[in-house]
Amino acid sequence: MAHKSIFMSMLADDRGGKIFLSLLAIVTIVLPLLNLAVAQDSAFHISTFTITLMGKYLCYALLAIALDLVWGYCGILSLGHAAFFALGGYAMGMYLMRQIGDRGVYGNPELPDFMVFLNWESLPWYWYGFDQFWFAMLMAMLIPGVLAYLFGWLAFRSRVTGVYLSIITQALTYALMLAFFRNEMGFGGNNGLTDFKEILGFSLQQDATRVGLFVITALMLAIGYLVSRFIVTSKLGRVVVAVRDAEDRARFIGYKVESFKLWVFVFSAVLAGIAGALYVPQVGIINPGEFSPLNSIELVVWVAVGGRGLLYGAVLGAILVNFSKTYLTAALPEVWLFALGALFIIVTVFLPKGIVGLLQQMKARKVKEQKNESP
Repeated sequence: MAHKSIFMSMLADDRGGKIFLSLLAIVTIVLPLLNLAVAQDSAFHISTFTITLMGKYLCYALLAIALDLVWGYCGILSLGHAAFFALGGYAMGMYLMRQIGDRGVYGNPELPDFMVFLNWESLPWYWYGFDQFWFAMLMAMLIPGVLAYLFGWLAFRSRVTGVYLSIITQALTYALMLAFFRNEMGFGGNNGLTDFKEILGFSLQQDATRVGLFVITALMLAIGYLVSRFIVTSKLGRVVVAVRDAEDRARFIGYKVESFKLWVFVFSAVLAGIAGALYVPQVGIINPGEFSPLNSIELVVWVAVGGRGLLYGAVLGAILVNFSKTYLTAALPEVWLFALGALFIIVTVFLPKGIVGLLQQMKARKVKEQKNESP
């Protein structure tokens, strides 16, 4: 009963969150049924490609929630969250590579194909343990979390803020991208990790496996939202918002500002790592391109478009922008980057609170007009 009361209190004033979770539940139930239970020649059939695409969008939505925690609530504009996402993805990719065994091109039961091609004689020590799923998932959370802790401890302790912190986070992800491009790192270099066969014994080519990954991703998105909502509505969340709005005043009152910022930053990185781990088996590849600073900038656009500081606004922005990207990169590939830049400018100038913020303003204006009209 206590857990139920906590859950209800979290969503009591979160109408948008209730709508989001309800829609997510409907989609999670309906889409798999239309894929598995409806004949392929039916107009109501949902293809496995669509299921996979939706699963990718949900991974991006979880990543957007992670950024919204630090930017929308803590005031930290991170341009390096793609690094945490990619590190989680590489942890899962290493597990999937170990599952290939002797089914690779070179038939080596111990070494991945790219290591055989590069004449590696033995498996590097940092690949040990990745033949176990639990270890890979632990690393998908632990590695981004540890990196965020070390980076955040140094940055926040030195009181680096604002645009300087944003530039440093961008430098972090760019440095990691350059490092992972090197074949000597042992992560596949430019080609990355791919040609995955199975996960937990289930073939990644089977429709049921794809549906299962989609459902798990939706479940993790719901959990990630609820945990994040719990954090922002708790005393910790209120202090974090106070730090965002008046950091010096919060420090003067007696709060250890650096500790609060560090805690939220680390949790956000862990959430991004989980999103990356869910992303890789669905798209079938992970390469250094995922570290690209452009990816982090796009992530900021998602959150800004949907509405930062709302969580479900970040989800809305991630899905809308990526749906537009999927359409435009296929229909008008040369237009996409210009459209993305124009979208960010429009949101910054005309919609500072995003789409959700605009809807809230329209609703408030309508309520005010009704009150003025009433006798």
